[in-house]
Amino acid sequence: MEVILIRHTSVDVPKGTCYGWSDVPLNETFEQEAAETKKNLGNDKFDAVYSSPLTRARKLATFCGYPSPVVDDRLKEMHMGDWEMKRFEDIEDKNLEEWYKDYMHVRTTNGESFPMFYQRVAAFLDELKQKPYKRVAIFAHGGVLMCAGFYGKLFSEKDCFDHHVDYGGIQRMEI
Repeated sequence: MEVILIRHTSVDVPKGTCYGWSDVPLNETFEQEAAETKKNLGNDKFDAVYSSPLTRARKLATFCGYPSPVVDDRLKEMHMGDWEMKRFEDIEDKNLEEWYKDYMHVRTTNGESFPMFYQRVAAFLDELKQKPYKRVAIFAHGGVLMCAGFYGKLFSEKDCFDHHVDYGGIQRMEI
């Protein structure tokens, strides 16, 4: 099955802000960015279209011509827990230093670790593989695309943070 993953466009939050599960506004450049994404998708036809429930993903899906995607909570970004909507430089939490040292394994305070996040996305993809689809689109987040790329063997866990897809970017893979 060919899976086309589409990252939402840029958000209107201060740089360095943790906004994983928070429903944040999009930049005023949304229409220009979304038009570029839509152009890059071309006239692709999909057997199914999925989306994160967060507005930033659903709005792009709608703009691209898919106003009624199947919404799945497993496609949310990594849950940043107590750090949600805080700037990293303003977080006063001893766990932050541990997370900086080993963000691939240490859990955010009252949030997720990367392995927890990956298992959530992998469970979605495992279920998707059982469907009779040939082509699927997924509107989601940078972290979801990273987990999916690792799942689809596009790159290794060690290299996954080197393969971050730009806002409005597209990642294609076979599962």
